[in-house]
Amino acid sequence: MPNKKTIIAIIGMAGSGKTEVIAYLEKKYSWPKIYLGAATFERMDKEGLVLNYKNERMMREKIRKEMGMGAYAILALPKIKQACQKSNVILIESLYSWAEYKILRQKYKDTFKVVNIFASPETRFKRLKKRLKRPMKNLREFEERDFSEIENLEKGGPIARADYTIINEGNTQNLKKQVDLILKNIFKK
Repeated sequence: MPNKKTIIAIIGMAGSGKTEVIAYLEKKYSWPKIYLGAATFERMDKEGLVLNYKNERMMREKIRKEMGMGAYAILALPKIKQACQKSNVILIESLYSWAEYKILRQKYKDTFKVVNIFASPETRFKRLKKRLKRPMKNLREFEERDFSEIENLEKGGPIARADYTIINEGNTQNLKKQVDLILKNIFKK
């Protein structure tokens, strides 16, 4: 499809549909995905920590304390560079902070595209309660997570500066159609 390098970050709040979009694009186009959060699990493994939510959160905070809010983008740059040697399109999953966004925007300029997946809090909460892996227990937990991601991870900045936004209040087929339309816009330029 594209003949120039393009880095596409799929962003949004928990339960918006980011994972659906990434899975769809990986399957349809075989584009490689760089999961920024992989650095957490690599470091936990290196330090011999048991995989659980408490240790994950502690490690994410430790990495950001050591390297700053842009840590995950910095740690992913070598992986992105390597992926660019094999593919013209690279997907980025789990871009959260404003600092991460700025690092990737500065590095890749106009070849860096951000697609925000938006769903209302009500829709996202319903989806998160049904998740098989770590379902959301209650509305209080959901709101705390949202507020923490916005306030502590600076997640609002990348969402506000997204190149494209998909409203995902419907079914998966509708989501895929919207993704296809956005890809046409990204690659026609």
